[in-house]
Amino acid sequence: MSIELLSAPPSQAIENLNQAQRERLTFIEFRLFFLGGLGRQELIQRFGVAPAVATRDFAQYREAFPNNISFNGKTKSYELGHAFSPAFKHFPDQVLAVLAHGFGYGGVYTSDCLVPCELPIILSRPTIDVLAPISRAIHQQKIVSLNYQSHSSGLTQREVAPFALVNDGLRWHVRAYDRKTNEFRDFVLTRMEEVSALAESVLLKHELPSADIQWNRIVELDLIPHPNQDHPEIIERDYGMTAGVLHLKLRAAVAGYVLRQLIVDCSPEHSLKGKEYRLWLRNHLALYGVSSAVLAPGHEVISL
Repeated sequence: MSIELLSAPPSQAIENLNQAQRERLTFIEFRLFFLGGLGRQELIQRFGVAPAVATRDFAQYREAFPNNISFNGKTKSYELGHAFSPAFKHFPDQVLAVLAHGFGYGGVYTSDCLVPCELPIILSRPTIDVLAPISRAIHQQKIVSLNYQSHSSGLTQREVAPFALVNDGLRWHVRAYDRKTNEFRDFVLTRMEEVSALAESVLLKHELPSADIQWNRIVELDLIPHPNQDHPEIIERDYGMTAGVLHLKLRAAVAGYVLRQLIVDCSPEHSLKGKEYRLWLRNHLALYGVSSAVLAPGHEVISL
């Protein structure tokens, strides 16, 4: 998977490199930092460059950050330096994605993990024939026609204006304005068929993302260790809490999905039983008027 992991380096020696050169140097540092080393052939294979170019890249990195890299004459490879200090900013989510899925080589995507990694089962894998026209429509702000299978209506023909992809932890769906119901809704990608852009697909004002109240409303939720848990300090550590609280800012349209995925007890009196409920929503009134809250465990409709 080809992902830009790192920001521009602070060193004067390489700050003027072009984008291609910077990508190769960030790749060198990634392999050093997270895998302990690499050889020249790995750089050549990853980017399709000539051996002379790879040699120059290693020389540039060694000149700029001599403490980060050393050369092992026996294995003819480069290793993590004795006083390594990352020169680039590494983002944990992106690093984990690359470790789990690997890089792309020569423009070909691979699914080879860089370290042993077991991933959860993904139930929702949309076909490329569906994903491509949906992503184009989002980018180009187009209306698409599609056939959609739902539990309530069966197979129906729809015209929708998609504007964002959402992953709820198990499946991918798209947020879109639905001309059939005249409202913004979530559509599961795997339930779509025969997706195509309309020839005349100018979005009307009420179909624009700015008109989606639930999408644009931000709710602030305070999650704390569930009172029924025996070791709240462990939960605080697991979720990176500050002063015993995990403070989330979420779009109202997706808040319910997140609370369901995290198995948060959203009942007013933390009344849900079971060790699976590690978290409790302390400020449950924050879900007032949040349409997706119907998905949240223990949520009760609030009447004010």
